[in-house]
Amino acid sequence: MSKRKVCIVVFSRANYGRIKSVLHAVHAHRALELQLVLGASALLSRFGNVRDVIESDGFKPAAMVYTIVEGETPTTMAKSTGLGVIELATQFENLKPDVVLTVADRFETIATAIAASYMNIPVAHTQGGEVTGSIDESVRHAVTKLSHIHFPATERARDFVVQMGEDPATVHLTGCPSIDLIAGLNLALPADIFVHYKGVGADIDQRKPYIVVLQHPVTTEYGQGFAQINETLEAIREIDTQVVWLWPNIDAGSDDVSKGLRVAREHGRTRNVHFYRNFAPEDYARLINNCSCLVGNSSSALREGAYLGVPAVNIGTRQGGREHGDNVVHVPYDRTAIATAVRKQIAHGRYSRDLMFGDGTAGAKIAEILAEANFRIQKRITYAASCR
Repeated sequence: MSKRKVCIVVFSRANYGRIKSVLHAVHAHRALELQLVLGASALLSRFGNVRDVIESDGFKPAAMVYTIVEGETPTTMAKSTGLGVIELATQFENLKPDVVLTVADRFETIATAIAASYMNIPVAHTQGGEVTGSIDESVRHAVTKLSHIHFPATERARDFVVQMGEDPATVHLTGCPSIDLIAGLNLALPADIFVHYKGVGADIDQRKPYIVVLQHPVTTEYGQGFAQINETLEAIREIDTQVVWLWPNIDAGSDDVSKGLRVAREHGRTRNVHFYRNFAPEDYARLINNCSCLVGNSSSALREGAYLGVPAVNIGTRQGGREHGDNVVHVPYDRTAIATAVRKQIAHGRYSRDLMFGDGTAGAKIAEILAEANFRIQKRITYAASCR
C-alpha cells in the first residue's frame, strides 16, 4: 500500500515552531510520507539560518524555493507572494503531493494555498478561524476558503471556521502544534544559551532577571514602524533590567523597525540590550518561560505565553481581537503606558497555565486525520441551501 504524500511548506522561523510537531508525527506515521519544502525567509541568513536549525533537527527538505523580493515594502510583499505561487507550483508539479499543509496567516501561506488549490491538490490549514490585526486577518480567512481540511487551535476558532461556511466534517479542533513543543519539555535555560546564539550587545547573565522583546512591523500601518519601535525603545530604557531583543520578521515595514533598533544602538540607547536573530523553537520556549516579562506584538505572548503563564505586554494592533489568557496586558504605542505595564507585569510574576490553545497533542492528531481523511476538491459553502 502506497503512503499518502503530505507536503508541508515552511517559509519562516515562526512557521517552523508552529508546525514542528506535525513534521515529526507525519514522518513517523506508517501511512504517510513527509515532503518538506523550505523557502522565503527560512533560507535567509539575516533571519537566523532557520534552514540550519531544521536540518539539525533531522529533517531533509524535498525542495527549496527562493521567493523573497527584497525591500520589505507593500509592493515587494505582494511580489514575493506572486513569486511564491510561481515557484511552489513548479515544486508541487514535481513532488505530486496528495495534500499540502500550510500554516496560519502569512503572505507565504496564501501563496501556498493558491498554488495548491489551483492545481487540484487538497489544502490543509492550521490556525484558521482566529481573529488578529493587520493584513493577517484577511489572509487567514482567505486561506480558510481555499482549504479543504481545517485544524483550528481553539473552540472559538473552530466555530468561526464553521460560520464561514466550511463543512463541519472537515473542521477538526486539534489545538495548536506550537504547544506540543513545550508540553513535557525541560524548560530550564541551557547554560550557554546566550552565548550559543551570538548576536550583538550587552552580555546577558542568566542568573539575573531579564525581559524579552519581539516587535514586528504592522503591514496595515506601513510607514509608522520607526515611530512605533522608538516608543518601545524609550519605554525599555526606563526599566533597569537585562533585555533580550529578537530581530523583527520580514513583513512590509521591517526596514523601519530595524532602522529604529540600529539607530538606538548606535546612539548608545540600548546599554542593557542584546540583539538576536533567532532561537531554535525549544530554546525560544525556554527563553520566554524564564523571562520576567515578554514584550512586543508576537502571537507567542498570547499562544505559548498562555500555556506557560508568562507575564506579557502586547503593544499596538497586530494581535487585535485574538484570544488570550489572563497573562496578557494590552497597551498602545506609548512609552509611558508600555513602561508602566511592563513594571506591573514584572511585579505580578507568573500566571496560571491556560490550555485554550491545546494540551500538547495536536501533531499526532493532525497526522492521524491526514492519514484517514477523504478529500473533496470541489467545495461548497454549507449554508448555501438555507439561503436559497
